[in-house]
Amino acid sequence: MASRFLKYSVLLQKYRTPLLIASCGGVFAANMFYHVFPDVSYRQLYQAWHRGEPVVLSEKLENLFQQVLKDYGVSSPKNFSAFASFGFHPVGAGVPWLPAGAQIGMPANFNSTDDDPSGITNRNIFINGKTVDWSSESGSTLKEALVFSLDAQKFAIAREVARLQSGGPVMSAAVAPFCLGGVWVYSVVLKQVFGLYGGPALMRGAVNIVALGIGAVSYFLTSDAVSQWLDYSSDRRAAGVSRDYAKGGVEFYDKILSRNKTLRSLMGQKGEDMYAPSGNLFPAHVLQLKHTPYTSRREQILALLKEQKV
Repeated sequence: MASRFLKYSVLLQKYRTPLLIASCGGVFAANMFYHVFPDVSYRQLYQAWHRGEPVVLSEKLENLFQQVLKDYGVSSPKNFSAFASFGFHPVGAGVPWLPAGAQIGMPANFNSTDDDPSGITNRNIFINGKTVDWSSESGSTLKEALVFSLDAQKFAIAREVARLQSGGPVMSAAVAPFCLGGVWVYSVVLKQVFGLYGGPALMRGAVNIVALGIGAVSYFLTSDAVSQWLDYSSDRRAAGVSRDYAKGGVEFYDKILSRNKTLRSLMGQKGEDMYAPSGNLFPAHVLQLKHTPYTSRREQILALLKEQKV
């Protein structure tokens, strides 16, 4: 057994560079798969369905989507396409400059207005096994939080366009292979510092485990830092389209915060574990930094509005 372990160790040492390149490339390719082929992956996951059939995007939302692309100044609108998605705000995947382009999902509640909230009220939402009563006080508050003005809708779509146009998916996908390469660097540095290259195999194995631990922590922290930077950057780009888009951004985050506060109340203990009293999201696990706070994103746009006014 020991001889087999030593044999594998020698092979790994001999071919470590090509193995490292292949591993990093494989991880990057896996993370990019649903962005390279959004039609057969991401769209299938988020596509809205009704009675066994995919929901067709309404003409109103298609026109709204094309207007946002025009306002944002997208040079090749054909590289972006929209589809009807479930959920309550736009989602997107893909890389505009690749053959498959980028896909952005448009939620049904974007068809709703204050005068006609049917895009919301004709849907059943279950919370803790019970259907939300839209006529109740909490149901009415939730319904109001799900109806966005035209400017808020434009901002929400522009935010996704900005993230995809700036190569956000590529940056996010590059974090894992970067940290995987970091594990090799940590391992080499630690062995050199402690002079373990000629030492016992057990000690070298322990160092490799320590390097893996450091790499894992680096991945969680770097992934969250990149995600937050992309969120703030996308918001700035979307709000920078015009003053109306910026005002829409403030409303968009106001409504998200209101929605989350209502869900926190309706969901009981699970809601308290998921949403802060402010409406921000709590981290999913202890190694994760806090999600990009909606309150901070709102404050950033308010600051941009003040700068524009000056």
